[in-house]
Amino acid sequence: MGCFRCSGKSNKKLDEEIDNKNKNLNKQADKKQLIADTPRVDSNANLKKEEVSNDGQLSMDVKNLNLKDDSNNSGKSAKPFTFDELAAATGNFRSDCCLGEGGFGKVYKGCLEKIEQVVAIKQLDHRGVQGVREFSAEVMTLGSADHPNLVKLIGYCAEGDQRLLVYEYMPLGSLDKHLHDLRPDTRPLDWNTRMKIAAGASRGLQYLHEQLKQPVIYRDLKCSNILLEEGYHPKLSDFGLAKMGPSGDKTHVSTRVMGTYGYCAPDYAMTGQLTFKSDIYSFGVVLLELITGRKAIDQTKDRKELNLVAWARPMFKDRKNFSQMVDPSLQGQYPVRGLYQALAIAAMCVQEQPNMRPAITDVVMALNYLASQKYDPQNPPSRSSRKSPSCLGVNKDDDHGKNARSASNREEVKSSGQCLSNGVNT
Repeated sequence: MGCFRCSGKSNKKLDEEIDNKNKNLNKQADKKQLIADTPRVDSNANLKKEEVSNDGQLSMDVKNLNLKDDSNNSGKSAKPFTFDELAAATGNFRSDCCLGEGGFGKVYKGCLEKIEQVVAIKQLDHRGVQGVREFSAEVMTLGSADHPNLVKLIGYCAEGDQRLLVYEYMPLGSLDKHLHDLRPDTRPLDWNTRMKIAAGASRGLQYLHEQLKQPVIYRDLKCSNILLEEGYHPKLSDFGLAKMGPSGDKTHVSTRVMGTYGYCAPDYAMTGQLTFKSDIYSFGVVLLELITGRKAIDQTKDRKELNLVAWARPMFKDRKNFSQMVDPSLQGQYPVRGLYQALAIAAMCVQEQPNMRPAITDVVMALNYLASQKYDPQNPPSRSSRKSPSCLGVNKDDDHGKNARSASNREEVKSSGQCLSNGVNT
């Protein structure tokens, strides 16, 4: 009290002054904390290098990624939207505008007056850290991406605790709706369309693995994440689980096991070591679904047929089984040779050992060939009319940068059965 008196001010005035100073200090501290806790996205959808959560790996991903060099790609960068704009576009997120619901939030159809475009708006769950993590992963993956087989990220909203992502609208919905949840008045996908979808999806995956400045492992490739626009043009979507791939001499990324049961590579599920070959396995499951019409996991089947890959593996060993594997809804309208080749690709992709799976470049090459061979049910090709493309070459030590596969496996294959025997029955 003596010190206060020496200042020449009354106790009351001093108390008021101290209270004011404390309030100002608290306000400054709150402001700093708010800035530190809030994930920030700039006008080009480039994630800033602040930590978006307490998750160390996520923070590392954000800091390691640099999208600035790719932000000036002809005005294709994502745009910022306010929450009010997105609420107005969806009628305040009306239930009849909801297209679906995933693990991290709901997706709504809306019309944005600002850009005069119908869009799909994903509202992420802001109550948990995972919603923030998915927002970060999506922006990091799509913020600099530009490929015809990846869904386009139009914009975002990071207002308060709201995290929303705005995508181009895909009118035909997801692939699983056309394979597994077909309406009675809808025709099943024909063979040519299935191969077109498979080839397009593989090109999207190739872009993620080999053409981005920072290669990305998708980690959630499945039929419900392959969206279709007019003409059944496929686009990969939902990159909330995507991870930056290993760099330098590293062979894998160690991470918590996440994904969808039935699509998750067994080596990744057992070890938590994520590689590009993990995506190849998932792609093989999708290709099997396209060929067979079966689900990756079907609880309505008996135990032996519940898991698609487990059911298919013994069937690969004998060509006599191949006609039993094809989707019955095709009603026999498919090229026998094309079926053998497609099954050979799928079988290679779902090999248990990751170093036995082909690289995405080989998968794309093989599927582009298959998609180019149009099947006409009125004029089916003869079995010996054409040579098959080169059998998928598998570099056993591909992840280690070595070449241990003999060149003989890349020779022209004179029959699909030879392709299967070379690559599958090992």
